[in-house]
Amino acid sequence: MNIRPDVPRPARGEDGLLLALAVIAGGFAGVAVAGFRLAIDWSSRLLLGAHLRPHSLSLLIVPCLTGLVIAGLTMHLFPASRRSGVNQTKAALYLHGGYLSLRSAVGKFVTAALAIGSGQSLGPEDPALHIGAAIGSWLGRHGGLGGERRGLMAPVGAAAGLAAAFGAPVSAVLFVIEEITGGWSALSLGAAMLAAAASIATTHALLGPGPLLHLDAPVVLGPEELAAYAGIGVAGGLLSVLFARLLAWLRRSLQALPRPTRYLQPALAGLLIGGIGYLGAPQVMGAGYGVIDQVAQGGFLWEMLGLLALLKLLATTLSLGSGTPGGMFAPTLVIGALLGASFGGAGRALLPSLDLASGTAALIGMSALFAGFLRAPITAIFMVVEVSGDYPVAVPAMIAATLAYLVSRRLQREPIFDLLARQDGLVLPSMESEREGARFRAGDGMLAPSGRSHDRMPAGPATQSAPAAGWGEDGG
Repeated sequence: MNIRPDVPRPARGEDGLLLALAVIAGGFAGVAVAGFRLAIDWSSRLLLGAHLRPHSLSLLIVPCLTGLVIAGLTMHLFPASRRSGVNQTKAALYLHGGYLSLRSAVGKFVTAALAIGSGQSLGPEDPALHIGAAIGSWLGRHGGLGGERRGLMAPVGAAAGLAAAFGAPVSAVLFVIEEITGGWSALSLGAAMLAAAASIATTHALLGPGPLLHLDAPVVLGPEELAAYAGIGVAGGLLSVLFARLLAWLRRSLQALPRPTRYLQPALAGLLIGGIGYLGAPQVMGAGYGVIDQVAQGGFLWEMLGLLALLKLLATTLSLGSGTPGGMFAPTLVIGALLGASFGGAGRALLPSLDLASGTAALIGMSALFAGFLRAPITAIFMVVEVSGDYPVAVPAMIAATLAYLVSRRLQREPIFDLLARQDGLVLPSMESEREGARFRAGDGMLAPSGRSHDRMPAGPATQSAPAAGWGEDGG
């Protein structure tokens, strides 16, 4: 991430307008995402009922038939819905002058609500980010902003949408910086924070306040516990690599098939995922946040938790690989929670003196897998604090997230969002390359490009660094 000094800025009068539009974008994004979350709940109850029960034929039929409907919608009405909202927002920022159509947001709203509600192993956060970015983009185009500030409104709206879905405004802003813009300034950071705050206030007013998860997570920092946190981090990094490689292989294989097969791919993925639920593991279906609460309460043996982590990874790979609209954030957190709790349970079985509660282990696993798979280690640390409301967990989260990120980066050189963009034919700047290509410039306390940050990116408009799009400088 590039931290740059203030520079002379033209059109200072637009700064106030940008901040005002950021607040408006946050409010609209909060309303839209609240509606999106309600639509998921409504479609889930309508299609599958209030409770998922093994050996119910609806677990086989509903995801399969809904997959056919989703395929028709994505093939004919909303083709952009198949792509990652993160990469579409990056494309808007770097390739299209901040333009992201509202039509694409409507399509992501409808198709992702159907997909998640029907049991596909996907989350609401990436679609919510896309919805917020499209709202911000529309306001930027019609709000009277100039070119560079207009371009800022898509990532600002993305932060608002993600905050509304996660209930974690700081993490949302950090993720946008880590994975979309790669840098910040006083003006751009202020706009993103105001948008995220407005969206959180709106969703709280509409849906009620409270953390996303309610986990009892006591933190002990003894030698045995510190070793366990590190072990969870290493395990999370290794599982992240498996997840990324499996997803890349399946997605590439399915994309290589004849185009008519895309009508069947979401339905087949739904059938296979429903089959996992039918045979006894309905916990892998849907976003899965409720499973984390069950894990924290000790509802499973550690061996079962490990198996569920692998099954959830497989189900998520099927959903994402088939092009079914939805996000990978929630499944990543659920897989991490299952992994962490399984690791903690195994540790207590081998070493009875280990003081590692299931809720704590679940949170540490979430941080580890998020950092390793999504390659956003700073967001991963703040995220577990915000979603749990438990600040002491930050220390073990720092240990696990750092190790998971380092292991993942060592074994899987290409970050998942870069990999997905390449498979979709997009040439976008790699935020990880930007971060890793920065060096500390002694004497002035500033981070500066080392000259390596663009080594792996072809020349062209998509390879501009974040400041060129108006984010890394104060709007100028």
